[in-house]
Amino acid sequence: MKHLLLLIASLYLVNLPVLAADTSPRRPNIVFFLADDLGQRDLGCYGSTFYETPHLDRLAQQGARFTDAYAACPVCSPTRASIMTGQWPQRTGITDYIGAPTKPEGWKRNTKSLPAPYTDRLALDAPTLAKALKTAGYATFFAGKWHLGPEGWWPENQGFDVNMGGIDRGGPYGGNRYFSPYGNPRLSDGPPGEHLPDRLATETANFIQANKDRPFFAYLSFYSVHTPLMAREDLRQKYEEKRGRLGLEAKWGLEDTRDVRLVQEHAVYAGMVEAMDLAVGKVLAKLDELGLSENTVAIFTSDNGGLSTSEGWPTSNLPLRGGKGWIYEGGIREPLLVRWPAVVQAGTVLNAPVSSPDFFPTLLEVAGSRPELAQVLDGCSLVPLFRGGTLPERALFWHYPHYGNQGGAPSAAVRRGDWKLIEWSEDQRIELFNLAADPGEQTDLAPTESARAAALRDELHRWQQQVGAQFATANPNCDAAKPNGRFAARQPAAPRTKTGEKRKP
Repeated sequence: MKHLLLLIASLYLVNLPVLAADTSPRRPNIVFFLADDLGQRDLGCYGSTFYETPHLDRLAQQGARFTDAYAACPVCSPTRASIMTGQWPQRTGITDYIGAPTKPEGWKRNTKSLPAPYTDRLALDAPTLAKALKTAGYATFFAGKWHLGPEGWWPENQGFDVNMGGIDRGGPYGGNRYFSPYGNPRLSDGPPGEHLPDRLATETANFIQANKDRPFFAYLSFYSVHTPLMAREDLRQKYEEKRGRLGLEAKWGLEDTRDVRLVQEHAVYAGMVEAMDLAVGKVLAKLDELGLSENTVAIFTSDNGGLSTSEGWPTSNLPLRGGKGWIYEGGIREPLLVRWPAVVQAGTVLNAPVSSPDFFPTLLEVAGSRPELAQVLDGCSLVPLFRGGTLPERALFWHYPHYGNQGGAPSAAVRRGDWKLIEWSEDQRIELFNLAADPGEQTDLAPTESARAAALRDELHRWQQQVGAQFATANPNCDAAKPNGRFAARQPAAPRTKTGEKRKP
């Protein structure tokens, strides 16, 4: 009888349907950190010896560090639109920071040209990373600075399930600014004195905790290190002491008519950089705690270069020239760190020139998704670089038909290989630099490399026509007798050894 029961049981089991285990790998999670106004040289892993960024330095050690990564524009909103859409800013229409006069007739400054018109919001029908990833099944989260339009055009209208702090403002200008109360309609106040970067990191970590069992896209877009310049008091004191211990003093040069900081020694700014680094560390620690780091793509970058010629002059971008608002390397070259342990070899250094539009196709490939058929993507996926391959040979472009608050003027540029050409709109003057030999852009080779300069200029003009670029136009109301006009030929930066005893307040 016992043998009969065993036989019946075995026959029953043989005829059961086979239920195969689900061995398909879970799609990678994505955590995207975007800093505001952070220069490439502001991180320890890019050479800073004054600012301390241990968590970001560790991220670089565990993944890839890009040496030639760029923002699509020397100011914030256009770059942010480019990251969101995978398009050059000229296609989105957002070519200046939102808040500047949108039409030439609103221009009041005495300049030779009138800036081009621009769009002050990201179109609601624009393709965005959040929309694409949400369609692919990702939970989507935004925290921090948005600055891509008024209410009705905020993150929750552009594909994000959650919006913590993303509004129209370009900085934390409500309430007590970087400390609670925040006065932000999309971020409830915390305890008095709560620090904004830490709060945004906490919200991001909470989102990751709540969505640990499904693919997620967390976009932490810091207000840091944008003005107002405010730091935790303990961090300010730390860097005041460090500055004294190292014997650092302010040194100044000139960029055209603007003072430019030559030494990183601003204690308040250093405290802001460290607080941002601590916030990144909090989010990365949550990934580690949940065992998610191996299958999470973590990306860190910035929206334009460090602020070195205006508004407190908080940092130096040396050896790069200029800073925020300028089309020189200090205004557009960015930190870019990528950690994806399952794919990217730790300690990788990548020299390929890349730019903001590349993030959209990269993250779609990471997610195993595809863009809409009618969607224009100007970037290319960086995944081949992550896997040890190369990218197709191509040029990168910039077009900024505006006057930045930091001293920059209407200009455009193209980089192909090691060569970069700049064209200044006011007088159509060109500059040509070999960035491999001269990353500080001190030696203009246009006079001796005229054929190369002409070819790059033609390529830049073709691209401008292709993307529908708008241009600055002559200002009929300019007064050459007034000192604020820009009528002389632009001058190169003063020697880098120049020092000064004072700076403008």
